[in-house]
Amino acid sequence: MSQARAHGDAHTASHPIRSRVAPLRAFAQRRAGAQLAAGVPVLPLLFISVIALVDLVGGAGMVWLSLLAAAPALAATTNGPRGVFCTGLLGAVLGTRLGIRDGVPVSELAAVLSALAAVTVASGLASSLRGRRERVLAAVRSVAEAAQHALLTPIPETVGPFRVAVRYSAAAAEARIGGDLYALVSTPYGIRLIVGDVRGKGLPAVGTAALVLGVFREAAYDEPDLLAVVGRIERSLARNLGGDDFVTAVVAGYGRAGHLEVVNCGHAPPLLVRASGGVVAVDPVHPAPPLGLRALSGEVPSLQVLPFADGDQLLLYTDGVTEARNHDREFYPLAEGLARHVTEEPARTLDALHDELLAYVGGRLHDDAALLLLSKPAASRATAAAEAGSGPDAAGSAAVDAVDAVDSRESAPVVSAPVVSDPGASGPVAFEPAGARPRVTERTASDLVVSRPSGAEPF
Repeated sequence: MSQARAHGDAHTASHPIRSRVAPLRAFAQRRAGAQLAAGVPVLPLLFISVIALVDLVGGAGMVWLSLLAAAPALAATTNGPRGVFCTGLLGAVLGTRLGIRDGVPVSELAAVLSALAAVTVASGLASSLRGRRERVLAAVRSVAEAAQHALLTPIPETVGPFRVAVRYSAAAAEARIGGDLYALVSTPYGIRLIVGDVRGKGLPAVGTAALVLGVFREAAYDEPDLLAVVGRIERSLARNLGGDDFVTAVVAGYGRAGHLEVVNCGHAPPLLVRASGGVVAVDPVHPAPPLGLRALSGEVPSLQVLPFADGDQLLLYTDGVTEARNHDREFYPLAEGLARHVTEEPARTLDALHDELLAYVGGRLHDDAALLLLSKPAASRATAAAEAGSGPDAAGSAAVDAVDAVDSRESAPVVSAPVVSDPGASGPVAFEPAGARPRVTERTASDLVVSRPSGAEPF
């Protein structure tokens, strides 16, 4: 009785083990089947089947059997050495049987099989070399991807009161790395960002981009003035770059409420999108040379201050976007495209803009392209005050923020440009004329004065 009970207990205990083993066995079978299906040379097998069917129907003999040698070569383009040799063996067996059936002379059949064997061996070696090159390429791409993530660190979707989106496409799609650069950091002096383009391509351009971003990230925390940040980048490039190398860049910062500071060093002008939907290019009042060329021209960059209120957006980009051409060799109209696709969601705006850009050029860009969209959502301060909590302190903070917002709106310059309709747009989209620009104040590097008190609160 005890033995029966013990046997029953052992049988009962085996059920959980069996229940755990069964899913693992099923998973292993599915995985093995998937690997087998992935390694099966489907196209070469179809090719051999067609040759066999034609030979059986027409009885042509040597006319079709000689084509069996093409099957291993076809397998080498998609399969490994094992698939190639299996295809060659299948072709040899099938060719022998068909040759005997059709009464092909032994000497001719031996010649066909010898050619099939030679092609199979050569195709197997070619497939092995192809697989090795693919593994090396995969390793190189993984290293390039890691370098790209280290160089262009991901930017969060929300930074302080702002929402940010970035889209980057390298011209060398296989390497996934290029010479365009961007960065956004939150500092004690507000948020600061940079978008630039290094002259040249390849690893030298990547090294220069890494140098610029490293200096920018350090100087953005140390220097209270944006022109001082640009000056440190300029001095570093002057020490490390050659005579013909340079970097075009736009450096921007939001240091005080309602005002955006912009320093343009030979780069494409940013596009400012007002809450009303108007798009205007922020052209520099006094153009400055690219970074690294100041010693040759003697000109210094200037600081532009323009109003940036709730609902406004700023798009920074590289010339890979504006110099993209369609089949008619026409440049991509970025301002019109931005006006068509602008939304309150920066990520959605850039997705639509990037998709339209790829469709415009036919699917692939011929230069590195970077897009960075900075948006200040409406009523962001009220939302932040509500999230901070309730009570007297929170209410007082919200009241102070409201007063600051009113003061900043009253003191900020107002862009007063007429609005015209766009006949090519699908909906009622508003444009500002190309000649219109926001009224800004300007300051050069020679007027550099640090006016921020030492005890300024962090952003």
